[in-house]
Amino acid sequence: MTVDLLAAPPAAPATAAVRRRVLLAPITITPSKPLTPSHLKGLLWTDVMYRATRPLADVHYRYSHTTYHPTEQTLGFWEFLDRTRGDADYRSLTEQEIGDHYVAFRAAGQRASAGSLRPYADAVEQGWVHPASARILDLWSEQYRALGLHDPGLRAHQPPGLGLDEMLAGLEARGMCLDHRRIDGPVHLDLTRHGLPLRQIVTPDGRPNYLACALRELVPLAGDFDEIVLLYDPELDPDYQLLERVLTALGPTVRRVPVGRVPIDGSIRSARHGGWGHHHTGPLLAAALAEYDEPAVRLGMRLYFIAVLGPGQEQSFRPELLRQCLGRAQRLLATGESADRAVLAGRLGRHRRDHTYVDPYRLTSSLLGKRAAAPGPELLTEVFL
Repeated sequence: MTVDLLAAPPAAPATAAVRRRVLLAPITITPSKPLTPSHLKGLLWTDVMYRATRPLADVHYRYSHTTYHPTEQTLGFWEFLDRTRGDADYRSLTEQEIGDHYVAFRAAGQRASAGSLRPYADAVEQGWVHPASARILDLWSEQYRALGLHDPGLRAHQPPGLGLDEMLAGLEARGMCLDHRRIDGPVHLDLTRHGLPLRQIVTPDGRPNYLACALRELVPLAGDFDEIVLLYDPELDPDYQLLERVLTALGPTVRRVPVGRVPIDGSIRSARHGGWGHHHTGPLLAAALAEYDEPAVRLGMRLYFIAVLGPGQEQSFRPELLRQCLGRAQRLLATGESADRAVLAGRLGRHRRDHTYVDPYRLTSSLLGKRAAAPGPELLTEVFL
């Protein structure tokens, strides 16, 4: 008997008592550099969405570095480090020092052969992580703790549910794939019948890109959820339109939520070019914690990166506005009255439209209105601290 790996399961009977099942799937950040303001904005946005939606639905936060390590930008960086630095000890390096090596790797413009990357890809499938990225993930874990971010398994081995061949076979069975590997060609995701362009997802020499990895991870999960929320960089919108179309065919409602980057001095630059200076999470946290206590820093960071910057990417990073938000957070923490769980659920539920998830921008902005009721400790503890 042939099993269709992409077949949607039969829908369960509708029951009023059944809570909706939501999968949050934010774009991952390659562990090769510091967390920039753009990264921090996306992380805080996802964290508030996750924590605010939990009282109202069954929410799973899927964020697996294991899934995306096989991309060339990660494996290529690891091969570059081993080729240029040998058996270097990364345990005492900062994320900025490791990030400087990543900038050098991208600037070199050399593309390692598929054969030289294959041992790294095989090791990833067994749970191995290069020491440089392991060091980055350790540093990020400390920053997650200080910021009160839910850790979805930064350092855990979380392989995707489908192998690459299985995933491609399932797509081909549904007429969504052009696989030319048998003639040493590439693999394309084919949704042209839906008016979307062909997209190469595997190179002729067998290298998967980010979209192929996302499909390995999300396709086998899709049938278990009523709603899938994809949070991502707006520059990747064409790929996420394709991903939405594939996942929608498996049954769930799919929501795309682009979260704009944060310009520095009016310019949006990719992290691959460096130039972070003191505008990354380590120094920002250190400066904030030197003046404010941890709860005020956690709330203030969310007020600034979510409510003040908003979903777009028009406003440059402004340290003075961040500091104002930290002061505002400290004042908010000193006010507010307790409320029961029903009142909390009602307040959270007001910030949904036709979707199950709670909109982080609408919820966080509601704390800043001049006539807004002071947030009670339950809301702050549940969502913001």
